[in-house]
Amino acid sequence: ALIFTTDFFTPVVDDPYDYGAIAAANALSDIYAMGGEPFLVLNLAAFPAEMPEEIIAGILRGAAEKVKEAGAIVAGGHTIDDDEPKFGLAALGYVHPKRIGKKTGARPGDLLILTKPLGVGIITTAFKADEAEAEHIALATEWMKQLNRDAAAALRGATLHAVTDITGFGLLGHAWEVASKSGLRLQVRFDDLPFHPGALHYADELLFPAMANLNMADYGEHVIFAKRLEYERQLLTFCPETSGGLLISLSPQEAEAFLARYEALGHRA
Repeated sequence: ALIFTTDFFTPVVDDPYDYGAIAAANALSDIYAMGGEPFLVLNLAAFPAEMPEEIIAGILRGAAEKVKEAGAIVAGGHTIDDDEPKFGLAALGYVHPKRIGKKTGARPGDLLILTKPLGVGIITTAFKADEAEAEHIALATEWMKQLNRDAAAALRGATLHAVTDITGFGLLGHAWEVASKSGLRLQVRFDDLPFHPGALHYADELLFPAMANLNMADYGEHVIFAKRLEYERQLLTFCPETSGGLLISLSPQEAEAFLARYEALGHRA
C-alpha cells in the first residue's frame, strides 16, 4: 500500500542546514508512524526573493542528506516567493496493507511507550524570545533531526495495537485521538514523562507557543488532571512538538520485546 503525506513549516532554528534536516525528518514521520518506509519526496519551498542563495542551498542540503539517510530520493519540488520562509516535503512511502500502523486498536491493559522526549515546542519558542540556553536548543535540535525510522523498524516485529506521532497537537492532543478512536481512556503519569532539559524551566517562565493554549482549548475538556499538577505542567502536555517521537500502545509482553529491539538499535524509550 502507498502512503502519501506532506508537512512544512517556518524555521524553528537559525542554522539553514539544521532547518532543512528537521523539516525533512518531521515530514517523513507520518510514514514511519504508519509502519512504512519512504522512497520518494518532493521539496515544498516558499522563500523570500531576497534570501541569499547560500541559505537556500543549506536548507536544501540538510533536507537532501536527511532524505538520503532515510533511504529515499528527492525527485524534485516546487518553490514560490513568500515573505516568510517555509519548507517541507511531500513524501511517498510504502507499507504492507496488513501492517499499517493506526490510531485505533489500543486495548485495556496496554502500556504506552514514547520514543522521544517532549518539550521542543517550548524550547524553540524560548529560543525565539532569546530566553533559551544554547545547550538546550542544541540538544533539542539534535532530537528534532532524528528520524523515527528505528522506532518503526523495531515495531515491525510486534503485534501493534495503536501508534501515532506526537506533533502539532501535543502529547495529550494526539493521545486523545488514540483514546477516542480506540474507545477507551488512557492514563498518563506526568512524573514518568521524559522532557528535554530546560522544558520544565521554560514552562515555569510561561514561554509557551500560542498553539499550546489552542490545543488545551480544543482537547482540555477530555482530560482529567490530578489536582496536584500545576497549570504550567498541564499546559506543557498540550505543547506542540516538531519532529516528535512515536506514541505506541502495546501489550506488556510486546512492549518488553519492542524495548529490547529498540535498545539494540541504540535507543531508549
